[in-house]
Amino acid sequence: MKIGIVNPYSWDVPGGVGFHIRDLALKLRSRGHDVRVLTPSTSEDLPEWITSAGSSVSIPFNGSVANISVKPTTMKRTRRWLAENNFDVVHVHEPVVPSVSMAAAISSRAPLVGTFHAALGRSVSRSIASAPMRLYMERIGVRIAVSEEARRTLIEHHGGDAVIIPNGVETASFRTATPLVQWAATADRPVVVFLGRLDEPRKGLSIFVGAIERVLARFPGARFLIAGRGDAPDCREAVARFGDSVSFLGGISDEEKESLLAGASVYVAPQTGGESFGIVLVEAMSARTAVVASDIPAFRAVLEDGRAGALFETGNSQSLAATLIDLLSDPSRLEQVSDAGQRASAQYDWEVVADKVFEVYKLAIDMGSPAVSGTELRPETWTLLMVAVMRLPVGSDPGILPGSGP
Repeated sequence: MKIGIVNPYSWDVPGGVGFHIRDLALKLRSRGHDVRVLTPSTSEDLPEWITSAGSSVSIPFNGSVANISVKPTTMKRTRRWLAENNFDVVHVHEPVVPSVSMAAAISSRAPLVGTFHAALGRSVSRSIASAPMRLYMERIGVRIAVSEEARRTLIEHHGGDAVIIPNGVETASFRTATPLVQWAATADRPVVVFLGRLDEPRKGLSIFVGAIERVLARFPGARFLIAGRGDAPDCREAVARFGDSVSFLGGISDEEKESLLAGASVYVAPQTGGESFGIVLVEAMSARTAVVASDIPAFRAVLEDGRAGALFETGNSQSLAATLIDLLSDPSRLEQVSDAGQRASAQYDWEVVADKVFEVYKLAIDMGSPAVSGTELRPETWTLLMVAVMRLPVGSDPGILPGSGP
């Protein structure tokens, strides 16, 4: 099958949607399918199967940044890519984001599949934008949501429904990873890990840091390893007094992440919201590392209401500290949580997820092309939508731009 996959966010900036697209494309290519990806990018070192739609612009929203392509040339490059490839199906990710996916959803004559990643609450801007977006949303034959929260967001803001297919994880690489000695937990020195952007408040680093003192009072040998890009000077200053009990590792590679999680006692996900899934939770679970996460809907779903991990009160450092102390004080329970998490992670393996996505492709093809069904749109629609969407109050109500970060 010849498959086109479209990414709205810059390939040059690491993010959850981009990782999802990369891994799905690689899995399907490994099965013999001809998969091509269109994405904003300025890199000169892209694989031959990835095409750049041009540069992107950074738009701040919701405590994060979206790197999207809104230039007039975006539509031209997208139409050229579609014309040069006779795709059996085109798979657009986050088609409501004013970027390459929207351009492809407008222009494709091949059957369309759309994946929705975002989980949002009430959004005035997205409610306003739903009217012009109806011009092309009906072209998407089959819709996928990566979680129940993403499905809820789609239904509330755009109508219709979606089949839930979660994000995939290459669980084997985490199951078989070898811990690095310098990061691995020992009987006397449990290791608690944070992974995420340090300078995005919603990732919850300050909540993680706020739990450290209480845990160290109970377990003086505990180590807290903080990995991620960005800077957080206030948090660094707050933990300086703990010496080598707290280490900032900076950005780490995929291989280092696998080793870090494989050697940890506990992985903590203290995010305060804006998450539709929880890929890193599944990665830690695959590595047989106990997960402690804030009690937000997306994380509660991945941890099966606490059966595959432990939940603490969102935004509460004292609750996090108490949960960590309870787990580290009971080695048998820590083992049980680790085992339950690893078992639960199997459903998110890319072998399972790719099978489900491929079945959706076949369904979309059976439904036929949007052009055949009479919903073909003119190129001018791109300009109209860009004008309508980009005039919305993104700064005060950023719901039109779902998160692109990890």
